[in-house]
Amino acid sequence: MTTPSLFPGFDGLMTLSRREGVDIRPTLLRVLTDLYVQASTHSEDEARQFVELTSRLIDQVDDATRAAVRARLAVYPGTPVQVLKQLGLKPSHPDQRVPLAREIPANATPAGPSAPPEARAPSEALSRLASNLSMQPADAAEISGLFFRAGSGERALILHNLSETPLKASPRIPAARAQRAIETLEMAAFAADVENFTLELGESLIVPWKVATEVVNDPGGEPLACAAKALGMPSPVFQRVLLFLKPEFGTSVHTVYRLSRLYDGLSERSALIMLAAWRGSTMAVARAKYRPSLYDDERNRARPATTQTRPAAQPPAIGAVPRKGSQGSGR
Repeated sequence: MTTPSLFPGFDGLMTLSRREGVDIRPTLLRVLTDLYVQASTHSEDEARQFVELTSRLIDQVDDATRAAVRARLAVYPGTPVQVLKQLGLKPSHPDQRVPLAREIPANATPAGPSAPPEARAPSEALSRLASNLSMQPADAAEISGLFFRAGSGERALILHNLSETPLKASPRIPAARAQRAIETLEMAAFAADVENFTLELGESLIVPWKVATEVVNDPGGEPLACAAKALGMPSPVFQRVLLFLKPEFGTSVHTVYRLSRLYDGLSERSALIMLAAWRGSTMAVARAKYRPSLYDDERNRARPATTQTRPAAQPPAIGAVPRKGSQGSGR
């Protein structure tokens, strides 16, 4: 299936979600639903893609995620009929904007005093969340690439939902180191010194220069907000950085307002998970660069140790007189 236009890179995350030990299907379903309901209308191809993707996820997520998605799609007029049926909702009439829920049987009797709910074992999703799994380098590269390829609205949704994934976040930057970095970054922003700003950001977050440059030079600004949140930068300081660091940010009231709202709603966990993805993606690149072409290349590349047998010492011939010296030294 081709990559859907609603969410570029979705198939890559579906591959990640199927791998053992990582279950981000609830997050994928929430993000896909949020993206779908943002637009008032959809083409037939977009609706078909939405049905294909959600039908694979609805029956595989936990009850809380399914209930949240059901509530979002129940009040959305453009929800496909197949998805409504799968969620237990009735398609609405043309003049009715809210789909109807299932009818209550006529012979239903009022329920008596409800018994206390039985203790339920933690679901698989909660168990996976509690495990706080680390990302493999290939997974980190996939998430990082997806984030940088996405648009502004999609990036905001990705960051918003990252906190619910079972992926392990990077450790917090030590408070003293973070405070020094924030002061240095603010001074570099006041001077519009993008080069020193990028250098300090990369050193404080422990990411390569290439990643730090991509974060700072991104035209959307969401990676910069994520990096600043990972450092624990206060919101007023981040706003001053936006105003002074780059003219394309500071001269646009809409951009500053949009990124400030994103920053205030961004959780520290989401920022640290994205930081872990940036760090892991560099490991994936390094492994791909130095990986042998064949599995036994390194073994065959080594020079075989050849065993050479030294000739045995020959005993002196019978009757031979050993030389004691030269030029009459034996006299």
